[in-house]
Amino acid sequence: MLMLKLLLIPGFLLLISLAGKRWGPSVAGWLSGLPVVVGPILFFLAIEQGPQFAAQSAVAALSAMFAMIAFCITYAQVAQRANWPLALTVSLAVWAVLALVLSLIPSSLTFSIAAAAIALLAAPYLFPDVQPVLNGPAPKSDKLIWRMLAGAALTLLVTMLASTVGERWSGLLAVFPVLGSVMAVFSQQTRGPAFTAALLRATATGMYSFSAFCLVLAVALPSLGWWGFMLGVLISLGMLLITKRLVLHANSRTTLAQE
Repeated sequence: MLMLKLLLIPGFLLLISLAGKRWGPSVAGWLSGLPVVVGPILFFLAIEQGPQFAAQSAVAALSAMFAMIAFCITYAQVAQRANWPLALTVSLAVWAVLALVLSLIPSSLTFSIAAAAIALLAAPYLFPDVQPVLNGPAPKSDKLIWRMLAGAALTLLVTMLASTVGERWSGLLAVFPVLGSVMAVFSQQTRGPAFTAALLRATATGMYSFSAFCLVLAVALPSLGWWGFMLGVLISLGMLLITKRLVLHANSRTTLAQE
């Protein structure tokens, strides 16, 4: 399991980086909506604590979409006016405050669905209106290595904490912006704030897939057990394909604006 944690997120970060270089920030951010962090965390929790524990953590993870998308919006807005240390500090503070508030609200699948839906539907109107430069300098190989190492370190930290703090905080920490933090910082450093905002906007779109995965696990794990994970992955991939049109539309708008 340790090797999986060390290899999965860095490998996925490399995939996203290459996608951003080839197809732009919209596709890269969209791919980050896949549950590559929350999925393994909930799987490990199911092994160690049982399917019922993992299902309750999935309910909390679904509500944490509100905090995750708030992180993306905050970083994108602050990055237009400040460098990455301030943008990261402010956006992580917003995530922490919202996660604390969510932890104090009694666990409810209905509330979690409502919180995720509000965040997903409101997100497109709250990001800065920017046009990223797609033909800017691509990240250097050493930047990619540091990006992958940072992703591995954050994943280890979050998974270690998630297994010790109870089902509510396990679910909330499973949605800690591991990918978002690493991608946002390195994108701002190498491609600029407009590229970063477009990346995070697409990440919010990809979160439909993430939310579908958490919802399926919350409902299916108690009755289907391990088959719930298979169903969650399939529906998550299906939702990713459904949102593909939105991403392609965003890409075409960006290309036309630069011609």
